[in-house]
Amino acid sequence: MATESIQDIKRRIRSVTSTEHITSAMKLVSAGKLRKAKAIYEKTNANSHYITNTIKEMFNSSQEIPQEYLEGNREIKTTCYIICTSSRGLCGGFNSNILKEAQREIDSDWEKPVIVAIGSKGKEYFEKRGYEIHSSYLSPPESISFLESKELSAPILEMYKNKEIDEVVLIYTAFISSLEQEVRNVTLLPFELESDPDFERSYNSMEYEPSVEEVFNYLVPKYVETMIYSAVVESATCEHAARRMAMENATDNAREMLDDLNLTYNRARQSAITDEIIEIVAGSEAQN
Repeated sequence: MATESIQDIKRRIRSVTSTEHITSAMKLVSAGKLRKAKAIYEKTNANSHYITNTIKEMFNSSQEIPQEYLEGNREIKTTCYIICTSSRGLCGGFNSNILKEAQREIDSDWEKPVIVAIGSKGKEYFEKRGYEIHSSYLSPPESISFLESKELSAPILEMYKNKEIDEVVLIYTAFISSLEQEVRNVTLLPFELESDPDFERSYNSMEYEPSVEEVFNYLVPKYVETMIYSAVVESATCEHAARRMAMENATDNAREMLDDLNLTYNRARQSAITDEIIEIVAGSEAQN
């Protein structure tokens, strides 16, 4: 019985050791991908801020902004939700946190939502619950190009112009640090802009050619494309950070389990040796 117990413990030690090697390797891979994704995210983030600030400048320096893109221009009935998840698992609560926020938003909406799924986890989640997926991007988020984000946003902008949807909401995970990520809910359209005295003083004499309306109509698609692209890149950065942390925790847990198993194995082995010595002594005494 003791021998069988020792063999079982040895099998568990081999199994946990194999798992520890896998999670440790995945942690190193995720750390490498995180560094690369973070560098791309930092460059993209600067561009998105530039376009956002330009739109604010126009809003505060001119009264000729097309009202169709501004908050309050129409009643909000149908909302398009762009939901950024991953296409792979093993990243802790990364996907579940996004899906909880998206589900909460959709549940509070009394109209049928238009869902754009970026990442297979989001698509699978909502399809299982009977929601119709308008469009999707299922490749790994870090592999998305700006051209693909443009193709993804084009039908959304067209639906907004045709008043098939009245609001565009982007739900993604924001990168705070390698140890902290935060789910965010951003309304892309219509714009929620407020007058800023600093912008008004700085840009009240600025002129736009050929007109404010044409420049603004040109910037809006660029804004939506850039925001979607930036969110996907940032979400990919958060995914790698979450997976690195999950694999680090799994590796630490495996090592703790190995320590406990080795202790149990040594005790069982010591007990088996003691039993054998007792049997030998008892047999020797019986012969005498």
